[in-house]
Amino acid sequence: MASEEQKQELRKRFDAQLGPDAFHSGWASLLAQDPAFFSASLSLASVPRRKSHLSPKNQALISLAVDSAATHLYVPGIRAHAAAALREGASVHELVEVAELSSTLGIHACNIGVPLLVEVLKEDTAGKYQDDITREFDTVQEKLKGDFTAKRGYWHTFWEDFLRLDPDFFEAYLEFSSLPWIKDVDGNGNGGGDVAPGKGALEPKMKELVYCAFDCASTHLYVSGLKLHMKNALGYGATPQEILEVLEIATLLSLHTAHVAMPIIAELTAASSAPPS
Repeated sequence: MASEEQKQELRKRFDAQLGPDAFHSGWASLLAQDPAFFSASLSLASVPRRKSHLSPKNQALISLAVDSAATHLYVPGIRAHAAAALREGASVHELVEVAELSSTLGIHACNIGVPLLVEVLKEDTAGKYQDDITREFDTVQEKLKGDFTAKRGYWHTFWEDFLRLDPDFFEAYLEFSSLPWIKDVDGNGNGGGDVAPGKGALEPKMKELVYCAFDCASTHLYVSGLKLHMKNALGYGATPQEILEVLEIATLLSLHTAHVAMPIIAELTAASSAPPS
């Protein structure tokens, strides 16, 4: 068992590597329950911070994307990483934009489901669905495809069947997902920061890294989307090291198991060992 002096040294190491503001009740309980695992967890968390291929602000924004994704919604992390991003100079527009970009995760129900639906329809031997899944785009659908490409900066074949089967929902998703790419965040013709007018608050590279963050997280693991957004990020100037750092930051989701479980374990064991009243 670690001595109090050893625990104090671990806390000093934490403050030096991650900063005292990052220490919360989950870390405190982990330090009390298992200092060795605390040390190993700290080693894991400190590598991206030490290498800093992404700025501290952008690291916090990537962590915010992982924790605020619909598949995780880790409220303590959302609060901690939003606060960290603000301390590192992030604007409210940048925080809001991370939340908006992360909100697109739900469309993967269609990205995965529509191709499967088309596959099932193709298997119908009578061919009664053939027209539904092979018809050419009409002028409205062609315009929507062009609008998507212009606003989002890419097109992918997995959008084809979705647009063909339900152009109304596709159009609504286009409006929903494009807003961070086209909005004038300051209301004065400026994009905000170094971003061009009408292009949102974050640069395109960072937007794509946000998509990578929630696609690669262990709560989602959306492979085709992750590959697409990696390619897009590289096209916008991201380095392989920056993308790797996003993956490493997303890996830290594993620490939330101990951060949530350890306080509960401590509470229950304290209650069970308390003398009867």
